[in-house]
Amino acid sequence: MSETLLFPFADFWWFYAGFIAFVIGMLALDLGVFHKHSHTVSFKEATIWSIVWVSIAMLFNLGLYYYTLHLYPETPAIAKQVGLEFLTGYVIEKSLSIDNIFVFVVVFSFFSVPAKYQHRVLFYGILGALIFRAIFIALGSVLMQYQAVVLIFGAFLIITGVKMMFQPDKEVDPSQNWLIKWLKKHIRVADRMHEDHFFIKENGVKLATPLFIALVFLEFTDIIFAVDSVPAIFAITKEPLLVFTSNIFAILGLRSLYFLLAGVVDKFHLLKYGLALTLIFVGLKMVWLNKLFGGHFPIGISLGIIFAFIGGSIAASLMFPKKEA
Repeated sequence: MSETLLFPFADFWWFYAGFIAFVIGMLALDLGVFHKHSHTVSFKEATIWSIVWVSIAMLFNLGLYYYTLHLYPETPAIAKQVGLEFLTGYVIEKSLSIDNIFVFVVVFSFFSVPAKYQHRVLFYGILGALIFRAIFIALGSVLMQYQAVVLIFGAFLIITGVKMMFQPDKEVDPSQNWLIKWLKKHIRVADRMHEDHFFIKENGVKLATPLFIALVFLEFTDIIFAVDSVPAIFAITKEPLLVFTSNIFAILGLRSLYFLLAGVVDKFHLLKYGLALTLIFVGLKMVWLNKLFGGHFPIGISLGIIFAFIGGSIAASLMFPKKEA
């Protein structure tokens, strides 16, 4: 069964509530002030927002460290552990989210979504992702109390990592996706975009626009990605508070990361191997390494290994560019 949590929900519900209020406030500021009017997000704007989101996450991590130090002044190692676990979870989720960007590029191209409307789709897509991630994390915090579930998730991550490493690259084809086919069969869809509207009325009939179909598809793909990413972070820490906050911060910066990397993401052709090795490593932590090290594999070493896998695959991609067909 579970070990004692540092931040049990019953005692720290106010922390969750405050964090959620902060996130809602930032999202409202983002859409209501900075992106009130649809426009094409420039590279400069995406860079600034990427720096802002990463900086906020790191400031939160620093604050969490000092708050934990205040709670447990006689054992500063606990605060260090909490800070490293948050950072490691954040790095894992941020790295795995690059896979989402590949899908974003394909979906926006398939539905011919103009650049100035892409931010709106991503905003609501990420809003939905936040809700689904919260549900997944809540379920995970209950299920991961049982060792059998931990072993199952660990084995799943290892298998997923091995498949990712050896499976040939496959193009995402939304036209062949069962969800897209089902939506077009069961709801009325307009034959073209209508600015940034998800629904319109034509001759008294309510129609969904292609923008709405793109949004639903993005939500669906995020749920698929969450099946890998949420167990991966639980392999790093058993604290739901750390899993939740690191996951949410990584997702909040996903839009700006997309606009920053959309044009060059195909250059990271070896990244999948770094992600695969990361999934295999965290899977091994769950099924073997944690037990080998007395219940918890050193978090500092974990962070170093993950940085080496991700950073090494990105560096190798740039050093050895993909040959043009």
